[in-house]
Amino acid sequence: MARKNVRSVFQDLYAEDRAAEMEMRSLLLQGLGSWLADSGMTQAEAAKILAVTQARVSDIKRGKISSFSLDLLVRLAARAGLNPRLKLVA
Repeated sequence: MARKNVRSVFQDLYAEDRAAEMEMRSLLLQGLGSWLADSGMTQAEAAKILAVTQARVSDIKRGKISSFSLDLLVRLAARAGLNPRLKLVA
């Protein structure tokens, strides 16, 4: 069953444009968190692949959305091999 008119918490907190960005950031951060959990890698190993510090990997694992810009999350997802893509829906 399709979910129509389901609002995210970001839509309740932010203007439409900012909410859209936050939703994308959240999705990318969740994907990276799943990648880390499923990989079996240490944070140090993941940090090398992502070309960031181990502290940044810890921020990903803890879901620290405010610590990451949209463009950085896209780059990290690409480095992780997650093949990030954008789809526009009217």
